Amino acid sequence: MLIDSFNRIHTYLRISLTDNCNLRCFYCMPEEEYAFMPSARLMQAHEIETLAKIFVDLGVTKIRLTGGEPLVRKDAGAIIRSLAQLPVTLTLSTNGIRLQEHLPAIKAANITSINISLDTLKASQFRFITRRDNFQQVWDNIHLLIQQGIHVKVNAVAMKGINDQEIHDFVEWTKHTPVHVRFIEFMPFSGNQWSSNKVFTWQEILQLIESKYTIERLQDEEHDTAKHYRVPGHAGTFAVISTMSAPFCSTCNRMRLTADGKMKNCLFSKGEIDLLQALRKGEDVKSLIIASISQKAAERGGQFVNDFTQLQSTAIENRSMIAIGG
Repeated sequence: MLIDSFNRIHTYLRISLTDNCNLRCFYCMPEEEYAFMPSARLMQAHEIETLAKIFVDLGVTKIRLTGGEPLVRKDAGAIIRSLAQLPVTLTLSTNGIRLQEHLPAIKAANITSINISLDTLKASQFRFITRRDNFQQVWDNIHLLIQQGIHVKVNAVAMKGINDQEIHDFVEWTKHTPVHVRFIEFMPFSGNQWSSNKVFTWQEILQLIESKYTIERLQDEEHDTAKHYRVPGHAGTFAVISTMSAPFCSTCNRMRLTADGKMKNCLFSKGEIDLLQALRKGEDVKSLIIASISQKAAERGGQFVNDFTQLQSTAIENRSMIAIGG
């Protein structure tokens, strides 16, 4: 098992398939002209499978495929099918645009839950946030998955002055639709114009929702990053991921593998270990993974542990979100 110095057991691996994306969300990838990694730097399909098997040997029981946008990779279907053969729960985070093309592979892999990024329920606001005009496609694919019996978690980054006025609309959506909406506090990454006054906190989100709805707290599962709620009588649920105002690091069981094969033991860690080059050189990858976990900080990569309102985004040493993997 992969146990760090704080006795946290790590069983969950997030694998980024690419840093490429067909959207241009400002909080994830600020520049319109972005220099994506050349394909030679990316993990190839067989290398992803090999590294995943090593992590499984070390106790990983859940794998999530992320990006960028994982489904823009031409071999995404083949990767999904290969990883589905491993003894893990396989799942996926996507912007939803190309889901209809990959639905056969997703169903064949027995993927039963998918996370979809959607920060607004308005087509015009979608264009503003993503710089693309794909709202209807994402909307239709969410409902397509629901019709196919796949559980959909909608990830919405809550930002003051951007989409905070739509919080009630998202909760109202859960009235007749069995969707699980997750409001995520805005987090700082390289170049994403983060500032603390844009963070719409867990407490503020709940206060706003409770101004219109009676809500009940639901039971969270072990290692959950989200705090779960329901409006009684609604078909769906909602949650808040409170990374900034109320971190959940003490129960963290997650690791990340970037598209170029670097292991990050925390979303906010500035340190990385190059597993891909080690694999290509025939070196001992297991020992590198164990070493990375042993160096994991107690909270948020060791970069900020106090009041986030005092944090300066320029002080964070990290990649952009799209280069890390969602």
